[in-house]
Amino acid sequence: MRYELFGGNLPAVTVHLENGESIYTQSGGMTWMTGDIKMETNMKGGLLKSLGRMVTGESMFMATYTAQAAGQSITLASSFPGEIIALDAAKGPYICQKNAFLCAQPEVALSMYTVPGVKAGLFGGEGFLLQQLSGTGVAFLEIDGSMTEMNLRAGEKLKVQTGNVSAFEKSVKYSVETVKGFKNILFGGEGLFLTTLEGPGKVFLQTMTMPGFVSRILPFLPSKDNG
Repeated sequence: MRYELFGGNLPAVTVHLENGESIYTQSGGMTWMTGDIKMETNMKGGLLKSLGRMVTGESMFMATYTAQAAGQSITLASSFPGEIIALDAAKGPYICQKNAFLCAQPEVALSMYTVPGVKAGLFGGEGFLLQQLSGTGVAFLEIDGSMTEMNLRAGEKLKVQTGNVSAFEKSVKYSVETVKGFKNILFGGEGLFLTTLEGPGKVFLQTMTMPGFVSRILPFLPSKDNG
């Protein structure tokens, strides 16, 4: 399977399919495609896995697109300004933020991942439920804003603002710690909690979050009070 990423900070990916090759995405994820591609919508993986995907922000139903002839292509666009990255699931498993999944080859399994620890689940910025990518094949993720990739050594720690963790290898330990110091909490502007990632393994960080973006533009949106 070949693919092309394009679009700058409003990204999309075109996946080139030969006869019999497939990709799947959540229902409604396709932007455009050539004529000899067949779409089939179902609860990929069965009812329980479908329910697990739904509670992590994905559609309960997945659409599989299969080429019926050589030289076909399908394009999927990101729903938010940022980047699209390709991950080889065989090098994972990878744990991803909710709503990060864009599309993948059929050999990639998308499932629910439960965050260990009460504090990590409540205050980690993504809740108890994340997404897990495993199996083989290529998966494409949506990144909010710009992305940087870091490879943490064993025992190396990285503290990240909650919500700016896009994905990480399952070997990376994910936890949440409280910001220390009364003045830091009140006036530091970083909130009460930070996410801590501990190696070994790769982590993928994003410079923007959807809640942060919305909070910045909300004061400029028209309302009933100001007409």
